[in-house]
Amino acid sequence: MQQIIDQIVMDKLTSVNYKVAYINSTDEPMGFHKGRSIEFEIGFNILGEAEMKNPEITFGITKVDNKWIFGECESNTSDWLFHNKKPFSYSNALKVNVCRALVNIAVGNNLDCSVVDPCCGIGTVLIEAISIGINIKGYEINPLIGKNAKTNLRYFGYEDVITIGDMNEIQNKFDVAIVDLPYGIFTQITPGEQLAIMESTRRIAARMVIITFDEMDKQITSVGFHIDDKCTVSKGTFKRHIYICS
Repeated sequence: MQQIIDQIVMDKLTSVNYKVAYINSTDEPMGFHKGRSIEFEIGFNILGEAEMKNPEITFGITKVDNKWIFGECESNTSDWLFHNKKPFSYSNALKVNVCRALVNIAVGNNLDCSVVDPCCGIGTVLIEAISIGINIKGYEINPLIGKNAKTNLRYFGYEDVITIGDMNEIQNKFDVAIVDLPYGIFTQITPGEQLAIMESTRRIAARMVIITFDEMDKQITSVGFHIDDKCTVSKGTFKRHIYICS
C-alpha cells in the first residue's frame, strides 16, 4: 500500500468533496478500525477537502491476490439486467447473470482476447460478451434457434456475429471458448457427438469454459484439456456443472 501512497503524493492527487472507501474483497474478516485506518492513510495524502456524507467522488482501496489496488469507484447500474427482456428465450437457457459471470471468467483481465461460443443457442452469452466490448463469434447448428438468436442481437442493436453451421467445421483459432454443451432437448445429440464438440473445441481454442448437465471430468481430460477449476450452479431442478479448462 505504501507504493500507492507514494504515487498519490508524487502525482499530487487533488480532489474536492471526496471520500475514500476501503473495500474488503477477501473472505477474511476486517475489523472496523482497521478499515478506517486504511482509509485515513490514503485520504490524508490526497490534496483537497474530504466529504464523508455526500461525496462527489469516491476513491476505493482494496487488496486482491496480495496486491493493493486504488482508483475511482463507479456504481454498477445493472443495465445488463435489461437483457432478460430479449424477444426469444428458452426455459433451459442459462440465466443472464450466469452468462455474464462466465464471460468475465473466460476473459479475465484480457479484454482484447478472441472468444468463441460454438454452441451459442439463443445467444445469451454472445449478448453479455458484446455488451462489454468483447470480440466474440457464435455458431449454431440449428437454423431456427440461430435465426432467433440473430433476432435477439438485432433487438439490442448488436452486430450479427452468428454463423449458422456445424461447429466441428470451424477453422479459425480463438483464445478461449465458452461452451454450453447441448444435451438433447432442442437438438438431438449423442455422447459421441458431445465428445466431438469438446475435441473440436480443443482444436480451435487454447482455453475453455464449458457448462454441462452431467459430470464430464473424464471426457474433458480425454480430449487434452486440463481442468483448472469447477463448480455447479442450479436453475430450478436442473444442476449445471461449470468447468474452467486450459
